[in-house]
Amino acid sequence: MIATLLTESSVPTLTHVIPSLGRKSAAVVTSLGEEEFVMRLGGNLDVYDARKFTLQRHIAIPEVDVAYGLAVCAHYRCVYVSAYFTNSVHTAELSGSSAMKKWSVASDPEGLSVNKAHNVIVTCFEAKKLQEYTTDGSLVREINLQQAGLTCPYHAVELSSGDYVVSQSTSPGGVIVVGVDGKEVCRYQQSQRSAVGQMKNPRSLAVTKNGEILVADARNNRILSINSSLSSAQVLALPGDRRS
Repeated sequence: MIATLLTESSVPTLTHVIPSLGRKSAAVVTSLGEEEFVMRLGGNLDVYDARKFTLQRHIAIPEVDVAYGLAVCAHYRCVYVSAYFTNSVHTAELSGSSAMKKWSVASDPEGLSVNKAHNVIVTCFEAKKLQEYTTDGSLVREINLQQAGLTCPYHAVELSSGDYVVSQSTSPGGVIVVGVDGKEVCRYQQSQRSAVGQMKNPRSLAVTKNGEILVADARNNRILSINSSLSSAQVLALPGDRRS
């Protein structure tokens, strides 16, 4: 599923109401099995039942006021949170332990994801880099995105090929695939014949089992589905979507 769906605010926002709050809440969201993780402002990580969306428990993550990235790892049973203003990643165990760790990363960490090696991928907006860390915070590799023309990278996900798909959060925005050397492999090019139109500040990404790329097209308030070759896109119809 898509990790976050953003409105025109610079802060991610849930697209549905959290029952316990009775209103929409500024948050980043991700899932693991039957649990939904919601990171709200002020370092509050709430865990919900993914089917009933009822609150199950809280996980306190201090020192994190604003988080744009949230990822969970089934292998290590932990959650990762990016702390934007302190240039760090915080991790907490999901086993019920209070054990927590944090480490410094490059400037302005935003999107997070976990790759097939169970390492966490940090997209650093200002540094224009991808950084891959082990769950203990050891740096595995660093990929410079500037040579691929990525000036505002927001989120990255590793593909089955070992390349990375990265969102360029500009307006108009883009989705670019880069290799581990940071060079562009391919990118989604908007066709003049396409009814989709331009992406505006695309942010969070997810990749389906079929290799399709889901994109949270933030300022258009929609999710796009791009095929694995990045040759075509369509607006993903969502339950309750009233737009014509």
